[in-house]
This record gives sequence, structure tokens and C-alpha cells, in this order.
Amino acid sequence: MKTLLVLLGPTGVGKTELSLRLAEKFQTSIISSDSRQVYKELPIGTAAPTQEQLARVPHHLVGILSLTDYFSASLFEEQVLSLLDELFQQRDLVVMTGGSMMYIDAVCKGIDDIPTVLPEIRASIYAQYEREGLQPILEELREKDPQHYEEVDRNNYKRVIHAVEICRQTGLPYSSFRTKSNKERPFRIVKIGLTRERDELCERINRRVDEMMQQGLLEEARAVYPHRHLNSLNTVGYKELFQYFDDTWPLDLAVEKIKRNSRVYARKQMTWFKRDPEITWFHPDDEAAIEAFLNQNSQIEV
Repeated sequence: MKTLLVLLGPTGVGKTELSLRLAEKFQTSIISSDSRQVYKELPIGTAAPTQEQLARVPHHLVGILSLTDYFSASLFEEQVLSLLDELFQQRDLVVMTGGSMMYIDAVCKGIDDIPTVLPEIRASIYAQYEREGLQPILEELREKDPQHYEEVDRNNYKRVIHAVEICRQTGLPYSSFRTKSNKERPFRIVKIGLTRERDELCERINRRVDEMMQQGLLEEARAVYPHRHLNSLNTVGYKELFQYFDDTWPLDLAVEKIKRNSRVYARKQMTWFKRDPEITWFHPDDEAAIEAFLNQNSQIEV
């Protein structure tokens, strides 16, 4: 049976190198499940595969869009399923790796068919948010969809705004589009999670941020600074450096904030992933155990 091998884990844990070695052994390709690696302007800050790594193994959904292009978990699901139809004609196994939780779930479990928001509705509600703050939008959500109002993280303005966008566009509650039912896939899914001790992971994250700065993250962030209002740039590594460009923080503080926020994001990723009983966990260096697991439990010959 055709198999999608999902290699996941928190930022900085070591997914990239292991995914390359596994893809080489299987003579297959890699699909990136990183929601920011799709943007071609952000190779350093998203730790996108290097030219050398791209030459080792074919990659998909890396550097395919510009910052101004719209992308979402539902579009990702659609593109990956279409891509797998093609790739499975050539190989019995494809590797997908990354740490974007909703993108991984979209492929493995499916995502509800929520309408794409019209640009004018999105522009209108964000303009209101800039003028009036989140409270009036929260009140609108409570009126139009009391069920989702009780469930949503009311401090997460993006989720609140998106729910109200759907309410305004469709005239229906956002919660009416959320079935929370898993979709059947015509392929097998094997999930391997990578994890490290907390201190080890924190040290790797701190070191990686320093390496990104040496590689030119500051210049990369400066180049995209004119687009800082875009949602695609509301991400760790860029929003902190924008504070430096705005003379709000000195550079050393901005870099420390990148490290701290990366560590916080890694904890959020692990909290999300730990809820999934289908994931089998390994230390990234324990490659022999990973290969044994694939051979013994997944009918995959390594």
C-alpha cells in the first residue's frame, strides 16, 4: 500500500537532516509541511532546504510563492493530495516533514470545507481591528456564533477575526462549518515524532538563531520589512527584527527575543503533537531504532 511517512517535531529538533537520509534510502522525495517555507523570500528565517540539500533529494512546496500570495491549511491539503497522486505513481513511499501543526493535520486528518474569505471582507475587518481593537469583533462573534465564542482562544486575534470573517461572508455561524471528523485517505500514514531533552533542544534553538544571523537573517528581514503588515511575516524571526528596525528594541534584545519565542513555539508544538496517539517518538540520533520501527511495524523496507 502507498505510504506517507510523516516526520514531525518541534523547531530545531533535527528533522531536516534525518528526512534527507530517509528519503535517500527510499529513493523518494520530500514534501515540506512548513507553512512559511512556501515563501521564496524567507529561506534563512524558515530554515528552508539549502541548494545542496535540494540537490540531494527532490523537494516540493518549498519557495513556490511570494509573500503577497494567499496560502492556507486548506490550500496546502489540496496541493499535497494532488501531489501525492503523482508521486505515488512513481514510488510506494513519500516523506513529508515539517512542524506546522495545522498543515500536518490537514493532510493526515482533513480540514473542514470552510470558504475562502473574500479580500474585501478581510481588508474591512482588519481595518476595523486597527481602528477599534479586538473587543467589538469579539462582541460580534458572541452575537453571531455563541458556540465558537465559548470555544475560541479570545486572546488569539487571528482566530477570532477569521471566525467573524466567515460569519460575515456566509451569514452562517463559523461553527457550522466545523465537523471535526477525520477524512479517509487512500494511502497509509505513518507518523514519526522527533524529540530531545528540553535543555538539549533549547541549546540547539539558541545556536540555530545565531547561525541564522551569521547567514544573513538581518538582511533578509530588512528586505521584506516593507511588507511587515502581511500575515506571512507575523512569524518568529521577522517580527522581532522589525522591532529593531522600528527602533523599539536594540539588536541584541531582538535576537534574544527570537531565541525565547522560538523556544516558546517549540513548547506549543510539542503540546499539540503529544495529543496525537498515532505518533511514535524517537530521539533524532536513534536512526537505527527508527529504521527498525519502519521495518517491523510499517511494512516498509529500509
